[in-house]
Amino acid sequence: MRGVVQRVKRASVSVDNKIIGEIENGILLLLGVENTDDEKDLEYMADKVLNLRIFEDENGKMNKSLTDVNGGLLVISQFTLLGDARKGRRPSFIQAAAPDKAVPMYESFIDKMKEKEIKTQCGEFGADMQVELVNDGPVTILLDSKKVF
Repeated sequence: MRGVVQRVKRASVSVDNKIIGEIENGILLLLGVENTDDEKDLEYMADKVLNLRIFEDENGKMNKSLTDVNGGLLVISQFTLLGDARKGRRPSFIQAAAPDKAVPMYESFIDKMKEKEIKTQCGEFGADMQVELVNDGPVTILLDSKKVF
């Protein structure tokens, strides 16, 4: 799994000009599922997102996690995170999971966050979505369950 974590003041996602998910103060997560991902990758990503210390403490240091600040989480499916643009000019998406695998993994990730009592909102898998955010910092972190980077 690949994720782009963005610390946000606020974020929202719309489909057909209707807001379907929005948060204040938290994390916008762009999440891509790879065709070789399994439960271990899902657990890795869930743990990282929950416990990544990217929120400031009382001394202005990034020492607090999403759970520490009682922040919101907006999860957006994004298969293009698995795009490989090393050759040519058109990215290859061969590593991205097909919807029959990606949808259950995406939904399971969201369920895990809700089970941990994280205020979780999400986009609509496969939809043409418009995502708006106010990046806080800016703070943006790349995650990969295979630890490619």
